[in-house]
Amino acid sequence: MTNMSDEEGEAETPTGPVENAWAIKVPEFKKGDMKSHLLEESSFSVLFPKYREKYLKECWPLLQKTLDEYGIKPELDLIEGRMTVKTTRKTWDPYIIIKARDIIVLLGRSVPVEQAVKILKDDVTYELIKIRNMVRNKDRFVKRRQRLVGANGTTLKALELLTNCYVLVQGATVAAIGPHKGVLQVVRVVKDTMNNIHPVYLLKSLMIKRQLMQDPNLKNENWARFIPSFVPKNVQRKKPHKVRKTKKEYTPFPPAPTERKVDKEMAEGKFFIDQEEKKKAKKRKITEEMKKETSNRQKEKRAKAFVAPEEPKYKPPTAAVNTQVDVEALKRKVKKKNA
Repeated sequence: MTNMSDEEGEAETPTGPVENAWAIKVPEFKKGDMKSHLLEESSFSVLFPKYREKYLKECWPLLQKTLDEYGIKPELDLIEGRMTVKTTRKTWDPYIIIKARDIIVLLGRSVPVEQAVKILKDDVTYELIKIRNMVRNKDRFVKRRQRLVGANGTTLKALELLTNCYVLVQGATVAAIGPHKGVLQVVRVVKDTMNNIHPVYLLKSLMIKRQLMQDPNLKNENWARFIPSFVPKNVQRKKPHKVRKTKKEYTPFPPAPTERKVDKEMAEGKFFIDQEEKKKAKKRKITEEMKKETSNRQKEKRAKAFVAPEEPKYKPPTAAVNTQVDVEALKRKVKKKNA
């Protein structure tokens, strides 16, 4: 029975050219297919930004649990900001280290761990599209990137439904995870969108192709007549009207000097009127100052009449005390007492 099954499996594998290569199922690499362990350790390291540190701490046990099934050891270094994956003696798939490297690359580009782990399957791949260098102008780049996302992410959601892929627009890159054919369609849509083709037209053509694939009569026909061709139009915008300057006639003489403000006032007669007004204003100011001084003097004179005179301060009468001492009389008095 085993020989018959082996002969049937060998008969199914194509040997010549294949019409639809996507229909061929890749044989699954199972545990036990590799007879011996790996001879040397392989490792890959990827740096991650600071803002991803909190999320990676939370999701790292889940990633460890997933990769332990394949014999891969993941390490997270928060001090250097580095993720590392290594092979061990328990690794039973030689290619799984490449897929583990792809997982940490996606985690560094803000892809959730639930989506990044999907690439461990054989029929799932990923693509990181760098879109910043496609458009030079920064404002134009932001507008086209927003056009790819759509209002509330509707355009991105429609693209995911039509291609069966997970698409994430983050900064200057777009990450796509899904089947090989779907990822190719996402790459084509992203590049055309950044080249100023609206994604609505591209999504419309994808929808038409999906409907045509369901019709068995049109399976082997050319679909070019059904898919609309969108020609980019360069719409000319109205430019601001420029006023043409008329050239002046050439004269060998230098231009006349510009008149001063005083010259213009003298020509109009305003200068002399202003001089007279200045003189009158000066006299008026002097007379007003003199009037103020005289009025202040009169007020001071009037105010003196109302000022009370200073009264002499009361001093109580003191008894006259003779402070002079008769020294000779005092001597005589002392002699009498001693005698």
